[in-house]
Amino acid sequence: MVHSAYDAVELVAGVPGRIEAVASYAGKLLVAAADSEGFLRSSDCSLRIYAAPSSADGGEIRRDGPYALERQEQRFWRRPPLAMEVSASRDLLLSLSEWVALHRLPGLETVAVVSPKTKGANVFAWDDRRGLLAVGRQKRLTIFRLDSGREFVEVKEFGIPDVVKSMAWCGDNICLGIRREYMIINSMTGALTEVFSCGRIAPPLVVPLPTGELLLGKDNIGVFVDQNGKLIQDGRIIWSDTPASVVIHKPYAVARLPRHVEIRSLRAPNALVQTVVLRDVQKLVQTDNCILAAQSNSVYGLLPVPIGAQIVQVTASGEFEEALALCKLLPPEDSNLRAAKESSIHIRYGHFLFDNGSYEEAMEQFSNSHVDITYVLSLYPSIVLPQTHIIGEHDKLQDMPELARESSDVTDEMESYSLQLHESDDKSPQEIKKMSHNALIALVKYLQKKRSGIIERATAEVTEEVVSGAVHHSLILSEPYKSKKPIKKRAQTHTSSIAREMANVLDTSLLQALILTGQSSGAIELLKGINYCDLKICEEFLKERSEYMVLLELYKSNEMHREALQLLNQLVEESKSEMGNTDFNKKFNPQMIIEYLRPLCRSDPMLVLESSLYVLERNPSETIELFLSENVPADLVNSYLKQHAPSLQSTYLELMLSMSETGINPNLQNELVQLYLSEVLDWYKVLKEEGNWTEKTYSPTRKKLISTLENNSGYNTDILLKRLPQDALFEERAILYGKINQHLRALSLYVHKLQMPERAVAYCDRVYEEGAQQPSKSNIYFNLLQIYLNPRKAEKEFEQKIIPVSSQFPGIQRVSSATKVRVGRAGKKVVEIEGAEDVRFSTSGTDSGRSDGDGDDVSDGGPIMLNEALELLSQRWDRINGAQALRLLPRDTKLQLYIQTLKKHSYDMVSFLEPLLRNSSEHLRNYLVIKNLIFRANLQVKEDVYKRRQAVVKIDGDSMCSLCHKRIANSAFAIYPNGQTLVHFVCFRESQQIKAVRGANSVKRR
Repeated sequence: MVHSAYDAVELVAGVPGRIEAVASYAGKLLVAAADSEGFLRSSDCSLRIYAAPSSADGGEIRRDGPYALERQEQRFWRRPPLAMEVSASRDLLLSLSEWVALHRLPGLETVAVVSPKTKGANVFAWDDRRGLLAVGRQKRLTIFRLDSGREFVEVKEFGIPDVVKSMAWCGDNICLGIRREYMIINSMTGALTEVFSCGRIAPPLVVPLPTGELLLGKDNIGVFVDQNGKLIQDGRIIWSDTPASVVIHKPYAVARLPRHVEIRSLRAPNALVQTVVLRDVQKLVQTDNCILAAQSNSVYGLLPVPIGAQIVQVTASGEFEEALALCKLLPPEDSNLRAAKESSIHIRYGHFLFDNGSYEEAMEQFSNSHVDITYVLSLYPSIVLPQTHIIGEHDKLQDMPELARESSDVTDEMESYSLQLHESDDKSPQEIKKMSHNALIALVKYLQKKRSGIIERATAEVTEEVVSGAVHHSLILSEPYKSKKPIKKRAQTHTSSIAREMANVLDTSLLQALILTGQSSGAIELLKGINYCDLKICEEFLKERSEYMVLLELYKSNEMHREALQLLNQLVEESKSEMGNTDFNKKFNPQMIIEYLRPLCRSDPMLVLESSLYVLERNPSETIELFLSENVPADLVNSYLKQHAPSLQSTYLELMLSMSETGINPNLQNELVQLYLSEVLDWYKVLKEEGNWTEKTYSPTRKKLISTLENNSGYNTDILLKRLPQDALFEERAILYGKINQHLRALSLYVHKLQMPERAVAYCDRVYEEGAQQPSKSNIYFNLLQIYLNPRKAEKEFEQKIIPVSSQFPGIQRVSSATKVRVGRAGKKVVEIEGAEDVRFSTSGTDSGRSDGDGDDVSDGGPIMLNEALELLSQRWDRINGAQALRLLPRDTKLQLYIQTLKKHSYDMVSFLEPLLRNSSEHLRNYLVIKNLIFRANLQVKEDVYKRRQAVVKIDGDSMCSLCHKRIANSAFAIYPNGQTLVHFVCFRESQQIKAVRGANSVKRR
C-alpha cells in the first residue's frame, strides 16, 4: 500500500545558524536557531518567528508560499534548547535550555523559570490537560504542577536508576527510557515497573499515542504497549531503518530515518504508506494539521493530502480496508458524502472478493454497502426472482444534489459490473464459479442476515394496512355519502407494498439457495415461520428437484392442505412400489399423513375425516388415537366411521373410552354396548346351535361387554334387557339389574342361575362400599342370607315385588314370628350387645328404581345353603345385623358345627359370634373408660373450685377502695375475681348500675 499521504512543502529556507528546535503557534513557526555554526553548545540561541505571506485562518500551517521572518528575539536562550513545546490551550511556550522556562505567547513574556530544580535537566514531558510537568535531571524525576498559570509548584520527586533519555505521560503513570530499558513509574506512589529492554543500537524512544497507549522503540521496531506497559497483541511497526524520532499524526506514524522520512499506517499490519526523501532531518514535530521537519537551515512542512484524494488513490490500488479506514476520518458535517464513499468502496471491495472466491467476505461488504438484495442476487443467474417494482438505493441517491458525483460513481460501478455479468453469460466456467457451492453458502448467510429487518418491515406494513382498512371501513359506515375516499386509498396500495415485495424476493431466493446447497431442513424451517415465498416459482423449483418434503411445507404454509394431502397420498403409494429404496419408504409412510392431519383436527375436522380413509385402512389404531388426542367431535367421527368403516367403529369407541378421563357421551356408550351385544348374540346363537353353549363360556367380545357393563353406566338398561335372551347370558342380566338397584334379582341370578356365590359376595361388597353413607347399608348382605337360608321365601318375595320405578327403597318381607322364637335367647343377647353401637336394622329393602315384574329368570327354589351362609357370617360379621342373622338361621344349627368349604377353611357359629362379642365387649370397655375419665375430670374441676373459694383477703387500716380511693375500714366490701382489687360494696353496686344505664343507652342509639 503506497500512496501520497503527505506533500512536502518548504516553509522556511536559509535560516542563519543551526536550527535546534521548532514549534508552531497560531499558524506561525517558532524556530530556535543557534547564533554560531560551531560545535560549542554554550553559544547563545535566538528565537525566530516566521509567518505566512497572508494571514493564516484557524491557526494552521499553510502551503501557499514560503514563510517570512516576522520577529526575532536575540539571545533568547543562553544555550541551545534541548526541547521546546507550545501549549496552545494555555498560550504558553515551554523550553528546556539551562533550566525549564515558561513564556507567554504571543508576546514572549517570561512567566516562570524553574531554575533550582531543573538546572542541568536533559528531558521533560508536559501534560497539557492537567498542567503537570515531569522533568528528568540526572537520577531524579521531579513533577511540577502549574499553579494559576503563573508558577510551577513541586508535587513529587523520585529517585530513578539512571539518567532519563526519553519519557512521556500515560495517564497517571510516566514511561521512562533509561539506559537500555523501559520502566513505568507511578506519579503518585513512585512505584517502578520494568517493561522490557530497548534495542542495542538506538537509544530509548517513548512516543505517546492519542489513545493513551505508547509506542516504544526497539532498534527498527516500534512496540505498542498500554498505560501499564503490557504488550498489545499484534501491535508493532517495523521500520526500514532505526528511527531517531517518531511522531503520531492519525492515522499514520511518521519516523525520522537517516536518509528519509518514512510514513506507515497505524492499522495492522502497519504497511508502508509513503517515503519522503528529506536528508539530514534534525527535528520532527507534530502540529495540529501537519508535521514539521527541520533540517540544519530549513523547515519543511509535511502537509496531509485531502482525505478524499487519499481515498481515491487507495481504492484504485485495491487497498479497500485502508480506504474504508480513511473514510472514517472525513469530518462529521460530510456524513452523507462519507456514506456514499463507503458504499462505493464496499461495492468495489465486494466484487473484488467475489471474483477472487472470498464469497462470505464479499457478502459482508455488499451488506455494509446497503445496496438492495436484488443487486446481489443479480450475481446468481440461476436464482429465479419474482417481478417487482423495487427502486434501488443507488437510484435514490440521484435525488441528492450534494451527492451527485458519488452517486454517479456508485451507479457507474454497478452498471459496469452488471454489463460484465451479462457479457459473461456465455462463459460457462465463470457462471459455474459464481454458482459454486461456496458462493451459494455465502448468499444464504447474507440473505439470512438481511431477513429479520425486511420481514419486520413487511409485517409492520401488513399490520398497518389491516388497521387502516378497519378505520376506513368504519368511516364508510359512518359517512355513506362520501365515495371518493376509497378510490384514493386504493391508489396508495402499490407504494405501500415495497417491503412485502422485498420480502417476497428475499424469501424466494433464500429458499432456492438453501435447496441448491442441500439444506432442505433449513428450507423447511424457513417455511414454518412467517415467510413471503412466491408460490408459483417455489412450487416449480421444488418439483423439478423432487424436494417433496419442502414442497409439503410450502403447501402447508399457504394453507393448501388438500394439495398437500393429495401429494402425500401419492408419495405414500409410490413408496410401496419402490421396495428397494428404503430411504424413500422411511421418508414417506402413512404415519406422515397422520402427523399432517394432527394440527388440522381442530381447524377443519371434516377435511381430516375425508383425508383419513387411506390411513384408517392401514393404521387404524394410530388414526383413531389421532381423533381422540386432538379432540375431534366424537359424534362426528362415530357417524363417519359407521358410514365408511363400520368395522373400526367399536375400536374407536373402545380407545376413546379407555383414554377419556371423564368418560364419553352416554349415546356413544350405549352404541358401544349395543355393538358388543350384537356380536355376542351372534356368537351365542352359533354355539347354541352347535350345543356348546355354557354360561361359563367367554369370548373376547363377551369379556369386553361384561367389563363395559360393570365399569360404565351411560347406556340404556331397558333396551339391553329386552335384547337379552331368557335362558342365557345371566351374568350380563345380573349386572344390568344391579345398575337399576334390583339387587335381589341380581343376587338370585348369581347364586341360583350362575352358581357363583363368590360373585354374589363380591357384588354385596361393591354395593356396601358404594352406599357406605346410607343407613341401610347392611341390608344387601341380609338379602344374600335370605337367598342362602330361605330360598323359597326369597323366591316368593322376589315374584311379588312389582314396584314403581320411582320407588327408591322397596320394603323387605318381615321375618316370621317362628323365626324369632327359633333364635330365642341368643338373638336377645346379640341385640343387647350391639345396642352399644346403635346399629339399627331397617325393614326397608335396598332395591329401588325398577319394577321386579319379569319373573322369567326367577329361581325355582332349592335346599338351603348353610355352608355359604356361615361363611358369609364369618367373613362379613361386622357388616351384618347379628340379631336378624341369628333369627334367619335354622333352628337346629349347632354352635360347634364345623363346615369344610372348597377353600379349605372351617366356618361355624363360633367364628361369627366370637369377633362380634369381642367387638361389642371392646366398645363397652372403651365407653366405661371414657366415663371414668370424664368423672375424674369433673372431680378435678370441683376440687379446683373449692380451692379458689377458700382464698383469704387481708384488710387493714391502709386498704383502699379502687373506685373511690377511700379507706375500707369497717365498711362492707367486695373483691374482684383476680383476688387483689378491693372496692366498697356500695361503690361496686353503683358501678354496676352505671354500666347498666350506659348499655341501655347504647342499645337505643343503635
